[in-house]
Amino acid sequence: MAKHQQKAARDQATAQTPQFRSAAVARMTLMPVATLRVWEQRYQAVSPATKASGHRLYDLADVQRVLLLRQLTQQGHAISALAPLHTEQLQALAGQHAGLAQAMPIEHQKPAGALRVVVVGQALAERLRRPATTPQGGELIELVAQFATLAEAVGAASSNRKGTVDALIWQSAGLQPSPPTELEAARDAWAVNQVVVVYRFAGAAARKTFSDTGALLVHDKANDPGLGAALTSLVSRVKRRQGTSSAPALQADADRSSPRLAVSAAPRRFSDEVLSAFAAIPSASACECPRHVAELLMQIASFESYSADCASRNQEDAEIHAQLNQVAGIARQLFETAVEAVARHEGFTLR
Repeated sequence: MAKHQQKAARDQATAQTPQFRSAAVARMTLMPVATLRVWEQRYQAVSPATKASGHRLYDLADVQRVLLLRQLTQQGHAISALAPLHTEQLQALAGQHAGLAQAMPIEHQKPAGALRVVVVGQALAERLRRPATTPQGGELIELVAQFATLAEAVGAASSNRKGTVDALIWQSAGLQPSPPTELEAARDAWAVNQVVVVYRFAGAAARKTFSDTGALLVHDKANDPGLGAALTSLVSRVKRRQGTSSAPALQADADRSSPRLAVSAAPRRFSDEVLSAFAAIPSASACECPRHVAELLMQIASFESYSADCASRNQEDAEIHAQLNQVAGIARQLFETAVEAVARHEGFTLR
């Protein structure tokens, strides 16, 4: 009787333990399902439970082991050498890497010539950490600090200053003919000579105004490799400008009294950070529709914000801009429903 009760207790504990299929584990660890299967079948690096149906189920300990393996292979270790090690040994090896990085002099922790930047725009900062966006990794860009808004960047500058900063990168959905006052304040607060503006929508007049201030403009590509190529070129441009005189002051629009027109669209359900993360997750199916629909939604949401700003600044064209804003809002809500459906199909929860 006692043995039966003990077995029942173990079965109950197992049933309550979260278990994940291979596709879900691949998404959580940001790696291809095919790689995970190779690690499991060829190298026996991880041994998940197998159901009668043949589906493999990973528990939390398995997921932790996969994360350790992914981290260590990215640091140069061969999976064949890591596979026989116990999880505790993998943790110790990862700890040695962390200890060496901490003990290393700061000038050796980043490759020589890395561009030290402050990024304003959480979604952009997350994209800069992805291998697809920065194929050469930290050899190109070193993130000194990241902020959601220009105001946050200004307020945190005095307490977060970490040596020389080469550039301030600001992500904007759309540009208007006059730069915001906060952009100049952030540049001054971080004592940078170079401002980089990553934008999605802008008219010719706005682009010229920002360029005339000395800012470098980068059109925000919806896909990570495209953005990575643009940023690779950007690094060269910034380095060519280093050592020259400071850029002209950013002049703000003197008239900011125009009221913002009200629109009826519901607030955004998903931030760029959430959508960008979803777009980067490998799809369980052969097509790339999940990535495309997320990128389209980010574009529509950016245009919605851009058209609202146009409506608030250009009274002569207020009516048409308000109409564009409302149409973009409706399209954005339709695409939010589509993204949610695709995410549900892929087994991914948007938060």
